[in-house]
Amino acid sequence: MADPDILHSLQDHSSSNPGSFDEIGGLTIHFWGVRGSIPTPGADTVRYGGNTACVEILVAGRRLIFDGGTGLRVLGKHLLQTAADVNAHIFFTHTHWDRIQGFPFFLPAFQPDNTFSVYGATALNGASIKQQLSEQMLQPNFFTPLQQMQAALEFKHISAGSVIQLDTVLIETIGLNQQTNALGYRVTWNDLSVVYATDTDHSQGTADANLQYLAADADVLIIDGTYIDHQYHDSFCQDAAAWQPSVDLAASANVKKLIMFHHNPCHSDDRLDQLEVEIRDHFPTARLAREGMIVHLGSGKENPA
Repeated sequence: MADPDILHSLQDHSSSNPGSFDEIGGLTIHFWGVRGSIPTPGADTVRYGGNTACVEILVAGRRLIFDGGTGLRVLGKHLLQTAADVNAHIFFTHTHWDRIQGFPFFLPAFQPDNTFSVYGATALNGASIKQQLSEQMLQPNFFTPLQQMQAALEFKHISAGSVIQLDTVLIETIGLNQQTNALGYRVTWNDLSVVYATDTDHSQGTADANLQYLAADADVLIIDGTYIDHQYHDSFCQDAAAWQPSVDLAASANVKKLIMFHHNPCHSDDRLDQLEVEIRDHFPTARLAREGMIVHLGSGKENPA
């Protein structure tokens, strides 16, 4: 039986006006890009989508955007069509290309009446989040520098352990991966919580205590689990999915809904269908993220702002 809180439909991108999301109540998660490493357009990736990481959370009058992969371009087009002035907070886990590819093509950032707070950690080479986003937009890599973005952009340095309070919305952070300096996020509003934790590191063979703490009793855990990083560099694309550690963590953390994210670019729609069946045998409320998927938690009456 389908989960009533989860809707799978590419048409869901235009099913409601994000400019009026206050009227919806509760907390809504939109998946705009779900792929890892590199965009994968093609006939065999239509149902799950080929855009790289971008997730939007609408809660308590706030628009929170997590990562700026190529899915951010699609979100930007949608916002231009449906919203007037756009005010959003953009949180980057880290700045591998699959997390920042869409930022130079995020059209609302070029509109003067829009406002964006951009959060990210210092890179391993010491570069700030502003430097990291600026460098990919410089010649010869790109034709339009970040300085031509006319929206009000405020860049904010955060690190593992940072806590951001946006009125009634709380965002907590932990470090996920020392090799990439990636951050994990927990969004809490009233009694609802969503954890966004991708680029996790299970190489030690034991559960990450910080990640278990972040995910404890979460309503939704969005986590990578169908992709081993080295597979992207494997010309034979060996098919071994690393979902078991994420399932084990979700179970031990008493997570209510598990959403696998950051799909292997080698995996077709049919392979992801198979993986979803396998994963659900171990965690019945698990789903694999799809572009256009919407998850809605609570309501305005049940969870007043």
